[in-house]
Amino acid sequence: MAGRQAVTRRRWPRHVPEPPAGTVRATAPERRLDAVDAARGLAVCLMIAYHFCFDLRHFGWLAADFEHDPFWLGARTLILSLFLALTGISLVLADRAAAPRTRYWRRIAVIAACAAAVSVGSYLVFPRTFIAFGVLHCIVVATLLARPLVRHPRAALAVGLAMIAAGNALSHPLFDDPVLSFIGLRTYKPSTEDYVPLLPWAGVTLLGVALAGASLAPRIHAGLAGLRPPAALAWLGRHSLAVYMAHQPLLLGLLWLVSRSVTAR
Repeated sequence: MAGRQAVTRRRWPRHVPEPPAGTVRATAPERRLDAVDAARGLAVCLMIAYHFCFDLRHFGWLAADFEHDPFWLGARTLILSLFLALTGISLVLADRAAAPRTRYWRRIAVIAACAAAVSVGSYLVFPRTFIAFGVLHCIVVATLLARPLVRHPRAALAVGLAMIAAGNALSHPLFDDPVLSFIGLRTYKPSTEDYVPLLPWAGVTLLGVALAGASLAPRIHAGLAGLRPPAALAWLGRHSLAVYMAHQPLLLGLLWLVSRSVTAR
């Protein structure tokens, strides 16, 4: 109408629920938290250090009991917990940023393809102890299980704690069948290069969902958004899958070359 100033009101997409008051909105679906990427980058660094020591033992240059020593068992638990909890946190952040579902499914497909490549590659190198269900396999299934709970932090907390408790307290010979090993209720650990079953580890992903979706999440989000972690760690976190796929072949190849040069002298 003449004489009236037109007012343009920003409309929230209908398919995305309006966030509660105080919730920090992402300025774009692509926005990432450097602090979360850096935390994942730290996990990558710890993983590389762990695998480097593991490979040193493989070549006979380090005497370490990775299967029973509390230090190495604790290190493995810490690294896996970081990766899986951050998977849950990232699911919630992506949901709040209204990331397209196609991106979610594309990411799942890429990780699943990498998990299959790990299984095939490990079978070619270690046919008797190849990786049938490792960390990437667990991340794929845990992500699918956690997706329906990204907006229900209390339910995610309850289910996550139940899964962790079940994985540590329950077992039955029925689950010793290799086909059911991925569940995690075996009576003994299988002989494999890596084993990260759903119970208890998918529960850690759900704890990440619960943490990110907690009542204080908006304040935590705002605080994390203001952090400026080391750029190198954030970069590693953003490319963690590529680094994961490349680091062991590079480490083993480098150590093999060193071993060849040592024996040639």
